[in-house]
Amino acid sequence: MAQDKKVVSYAKIVNGDTIPVVQLNEVNVSAYRIVEKNEFRQMTRLIRNIKKVYPYAKIAGLKLKEYNDILLQTPDEKEQKKILKRAEQELKDEFGEDLKKLTFSQGKILIKLIDRETGNCSFDLVKELRGGFTAFFYQAFARIFGYNLKEKYDPKGEDSIIELIVMMIENGSI
Repeated sequence: MAQDKKVVSYAKIVNGDTIPVVQLNEVNVSAYRIVEKNEFRQMTRLIRNIKKVYPYAKIAGLKLKEYNDILLQTPDEKEQKKILKRAEQELKDEFGEDLKKLTFSQGKILIKLIDRETGNCSFDLVKELRGGFTAFFYQAFARIFGYNLKEKYDPKGEDSIIELIVMMIENGSI
């Protein structure tokens, strides 16, 4: 004898008919387009670079939230500076060598993805956590090497391809 499996669902009655109401998962639809060999290589390289730096951007967003929560609980400014110094040293110890090995384009992508994950550009984060002079110094140093810490992430404009690739990574498509 087969057992009947019961499914409990919400329903709505419309004109005497019972209509089940079911919550569906969100589905992202994107179109693929045919690309030339050169463009295919560029996209493959971009996907590889984003896959390499995206985890660092995610960690940056999580760490920033974690440290902000700790700093909000610490009223003493001197203690806050000690916490920030300790946090900076932890990050250098854990990720410093890996970040030094990034290529130029991976560094530019990381700056944009940090803005995406935190909601603040890298310059604003440094200014908030380390002060205006340090942020100015880092920005000047970054500009020498072709970076811009004030660069904003634009998911609907120039960074739309990066956003698409990130969404595909989050969905497990790539």
